[in-house]
Amino acid sequence: MIMNATLWTTWWTIVQQLRPAFSRSLTFLWFATALAAFAVRGDLAGVSSFVRALGLERKHYDRLLDFFHSRAVNLPKLTALWTALVLKVMARHLLRVNGCLVVLADGIKVAKSGLKMPAVKKLHQESQNNSKPEFIFGHSCQALAVVVQAATGCFALPLACRIHEGLVFSNRDQRTLLDKLVLLFTSLACTAACIMVADAYYASGKVILPLLAAGHHLVTAVKSNAVAYEPAPAQGRRGRGRPGKYGRKLKLSSLFDEAGAFLTAPSPVYGEQGVTLSYRCVDLLWRPCGLLVRFVAVIHPQRGRRIFLCTDTTLDPVQIIMLYGVRFKIEVSFKQAVHTVGTYQYHFWMAAMTPRPNKSGDQHLHRKTEKYRQMVRRKFAAYQCHIQTGVIAHGLLQMLAVLEPQRVWAMFGSWIRTIRPGVAPSERVVASALRYELPEFLKDNSQNSILAKFLRDRIDLGRAEGQRLVS
Repeated sequence: MIMNATLWTTWWTIVQQLRPAFSRSLTFLWFATALAAFAVRGDLAGVSSFVRALGLERKHYDRLLDFFHSRAVNLPKLTALWTALVLKVMARHLLRVNGCLVVLADGIKVAKSGLKMPAVKKLHQESQNNSKPEFIFGHSCQALAVVVQAATGCFALPLACRIHEGLVFSNRDQRTLLDKLVLLFTSLACTAACIMVADAYYASGKVILPLLAAGHHLVTAVKSNAVAYEPAPAQGRRGRGRPGKYGRKLKLSSLFDEAGAFLTAPSPVYGEQGVTLSYRCVDLLWRPCGLLVRFVAVIHPQRGRRIFLCTDTTLDPVQIIMLYGVRFKIEVSFKQAVHTVGTYQYHFWMAAMTPRPNKSGDQHLHRKTEKYRQMVRRKFAAYQCHIQTGVIAHGLLQMLAVLEPQRVWAMFGSWIRTIRPGVAPSERVVASALRYELPEFLKDNSQNSILAKFLRDRIDLGRAEGQRLVS
């Protein structure tokens, strides 16, 4: 645990360790400024809310835009440094199963209606929520998060997020979303063994085989119409050709037909108490990866029937059920990123862009000029930089909630009806505490407060926000 006098000094101690990802000191300070603004802003109206939250002079709006478009930001290195920092600082709080870290993977579709925003395409939303339209225009992202235990609960601490659809620079690029997710996971440069937990979309050999090759495992759900195979029976004398690998074909839905093969256990799903479920575990060959994997058929009294897949055939079935139950935490993390942190609230236009049609898919750029392609790459990199900066700002709020819960509640500066013991402060509570302590941080004149001096020199004393921060 990091022990410091204030929340901001804890925050700044962590942020300073990301300095090697920036080739210029000034770029790093603007990065830290953006992180601070993500944490304390009261509205989510783009970069202009950063200026209001920190009381900056109006000319620094352009400086913040320049930061997001800067080539001095090494995004892959920043992602790897952030991952290593999370694993070091939160080592005692990370959820581990069989000695493996638990990493969650999922996609999020962010609505964007701009006609001059690269990578915006028409997207289909598979959701049972009536408030969500079936089709939207927006950016399609994929994200990774690590599961952290906080008090009696747990949450998904975001590690990385990228836009993975909408732009095609080469017609020879045949990578799918699954390939890009594996590349994103590889970019984390995580040396520890991991168990990736994802929904049924990621139950594919394109994900399983690279993970296994790197020493990791996958836990996911499979569709009810999936099939698997028993291992081929041992043969005595045989004829010519390769020996058979696959035996009898088995519909996975048929696992529910034998009621006597099921065992019962208390539900290990997060937040459930007094619930008993039935499960059956079988190891079968799965053709998409050509390997023996573990299938767990589950009958839940309220949630119905599901079939889970795990590439680790030594993992206990109850642990597999528990792991898939934790997957929902990344959905909660997305909700906080959208409504509290504003990770995806960017509005960077490309004036020279050819307006997209109303019925648009991927934007194919292999016939465009090199100058135009470079302009698209620059704008696309700004989106990725904004998203990753928001991911880090979100993770910092969660880290403070775990490392300094008493200080957070002491500096909350507001009131809520119920403070539940054993439950870590939410991101909004931590943001409120940081907002309350920001003037105290700006008064710091020590040698370690270069960010405080950087902000003080750029505050507009003619505005109410600036007067409040320095008074």
